[in-house]
Amino acid sequence: MTVEFAARLPLSRNELDRDAEFRTTPDLERVLRDDPSTRWLPVRGADLLREPDGALRFVEVTAVPEDAVVLYLGRAVADAPDAPAGTRFVAALLDTAAAAAIEPDDDAWASLRMFGTELSARDQGLAVETVAMANWHAVHGFSPRTGSPSAVVSGGWVRRDPEGHEIFPRTDAAIIVGVTDADDRILLGSNAAWDADRYSLLAGFVEPGESLEDAVRREVWEESGVRVEEPEYLGSQPWPFPASLMLGFRARALDGDPSTVRPDGVEILDVRWFSRDEVRERAGDTLLLPGRTSIARAIIEEWYGGPLDLP
Repeated sequence: MTVEFAARLPLSRNELDRDAEFRTTPDLERVLRDDPSTRWLPVRGADLLREPDGALRFVEVTAVPEDAVVLYLGRAVADAPDAPAGTRFVAALLDTAAAAAIEPDDDAWASLRMFGTELSARDQGLAVETVAMANWHAVHGFSPRTGSPSAVVSGGWVRRDPEGHEIFPRTDAAIIVGVTDADDRILLGSNAAWDADRYSLLAGFVEPGESLEDAVRREVWEESGVRVEEPEYLGSQPWPFPASLMLGFRARALDGDPSTVRPDGVEILDVRWFSRDEVRERAGDTLLLPGRTSIARAIIEEWYGGPLDLP
């Protein structure tokens, strides 16, 4: 992954030591609550609280209910105006009532995908980690092995049922690929869940027993009818909506008639080749592209040759 491409992946930026060893500290939550230097980050569902300038908003420990799920995020590795290196950060996963008690204005809470590019590297790392783990906790209140309620342990990084079975967070690997043809046009598809003018790269989850490269070949063929060769890895970006790691590739279409592309008709309703001229002329008007927080946008701009002046 080049430095230039990495710089276009905002949700991959991070200035945080996750400090996994500290998660095993006895009575960890009480230790964190009693430390006045600890910074507390509230999260409502998967939404985060923002300052008027767009930065993450932290709260006093007194605002965090004793029964809230607490997630130890780690320590800052660099000095910042609001927290020196070594400061510990904690996320408080709040229900609707507890979140409203802190901030009743619904507009103050927002999805990370809407403002991730506005955050510092440290706060991007904090936010991605928090949202991913909040989504995991939301669906693991019960043990998948026994059906019993699970309890939060190890600083929020493990859930344990009464029989002692431990459940750990998982991340779903998904490939996303910029496919180009012999004329260096890029292949974009329109998902059935989107507006008709919205297009993005083809992507899909890696299946069990499948290599990343094979997943690229399979997903592109299934969604577009295009065969590709020599997938080339570009870089990765966490995408906690709800629990993915996006693995970016580029690949070249095999020789053949590019007019034979066809959508699968279920997930992808339209798929077509776009030249740079067409992207430049239509983008933001009759062609809606992925937002700036996504690796899809970064791969498209890598092909395009520079940033697109779009939201």
